Amino acid sequence: MQTAIRGAMLTFKDDPFQRDLKDCMVYESDALIVMDGGKITAVGKASDLIAALPAGVEVTEYKNSIIVPGFIDSHVHYPQTQIIGAYGEQLLDWLNNYTFIAEQQFAQKEHATEVAEVFLREQLKNGVTSATVYCTVYPQSVDAFFEVASRYNMRVQAGKICMDRFAPEALLDTPQRAYDESAALAKKWHGNGRNEYVITPRFAPTSTPEQLEMVGQLARDFPTALIQSHVSENVNEVEWVKSLYPECGSYTSVYHKYGLMRERAIYGHGIHLTDEELDIFADTKAAVAHCPTSNFFLGSGAFNVKKAKDPSRPIRVGLATDLGAGTSFSMLQTLNEAYKAAQLNGNALSAGHAFYLASRGTAEALGLADKIGTIAPGFEADLAVIDLHSTPIIDYRMKYCKDIEEALFIQMTMGDDRAIAATYVAGNKVYGRD
Repeated sequence: MQTAIRGAMLTFKDDPFQRDLKDCMVYESDALIVMDGGKITAVGKASDLIAALPAGVEVTEYKNSIIVPGFIDSHVHYPQTQIIGAYGEQLLDWLNNYTFIAEQQFAQKEHATEVAEVFLREQLKNGVTSATVYCTVYPQSVDAFFEVASRYNMRVQAGKICMDRFAPEALLDTPQRAYDESAALAKKWHGNGRNEYVITPRFAPTSTPEQLEMVGQLARDFPTALIQSHVSENVNEVEWVKSLYPECGSYTSVYHKYGLMRERAIYGHGIHLTDEELDIFADTKAAVAHCPTSNFFLGSGAFNVKKAKDPSRPIRVGLATDLGAGTSFSMLQTLNEAYKAAQLNGNALSAGHAFYLASRGTAEALGLADKIGTIAPGFEADLAVIDLHSTPIIDYRMKYCKDIEEALFIQMTMGDDRAIAATYVAGNKVYGRD
């Protein structure tokens, strides 16, 4: 059934880190977006399109708002929903004291389903319409996640963690189990509706060389599947990897050795990557998921987006909440933290560049830029509507706003879940604030 929404609209047609922002950003102060069958069928000035709509097509108008592509979260752990805000410590202690304890509960599918429901409802409440998700070592945690996401018809990517050492016995698999269980899940879910399977070694330290060999075989056997893991998040972690894989020149080289660096492979954090490692990312077209909130929360550091996107050697970068070390489901708050990370690296991150990262940029990092992340005919109709006056102080601040760039910057520094007026998935309104 054909429907339409009307209001100010922002989208991107190119990468502003490589070209002038004004040539990449598309802003229309009064747009009409027409949707049918889960896709966008027409976009343009409302005055040009409204008369051509067939009689009876419902048009929902959003005033004092801006319609953007649904936010895309490129690295997030749904099983950690229950430990958001767990006190302090750094990465390796945090894993042992919180994460590994919580994840053991996901042996029970009922628990996994309950958490998936809470997690996905919160994502939709924050305008996130697509996510690349870590489950647990238990296959039933993957089934639970995909089953819940399918009810919302979200475009999601998720996978079973592969991990055969340095964790509690209950969370360990074996090289062969990692292959067999992952392959069975991939056959069941990859390309089933809007679901995609993700090959998911937790990170190099928790997999033996034998397991990484098996994961590399998975990557060869499922060439269209995404790959996800972690890289260079914490300085102690980097040194640990060097001690475990002394034959590899770097953390990134471990993944490269086992055939896990390729297009549609995305690695969380990347804070401490060397120039040589960035070259590997560029050459293989692999991507980094920028997780600023969790990077600050665990004291890991500040990823340098400008260096990563250097036009002489650009790599693909997605944006991510990284719950539960990330402390907010809000992509607006994540952009706030990304701005601070840029400042700590001596750079500014404009609102235009930031909103690109949260939409088209992340779609490009995930190899999904032909489907999501852009508002244009033929794209999937995943949209978020941002209320530009969502709180009294934002309403007051907007009185002194000069242009759209400033309005966007106000939203990403002061906005949160209250700013999301509505979320659309495949053309259907799945969340409305009111």
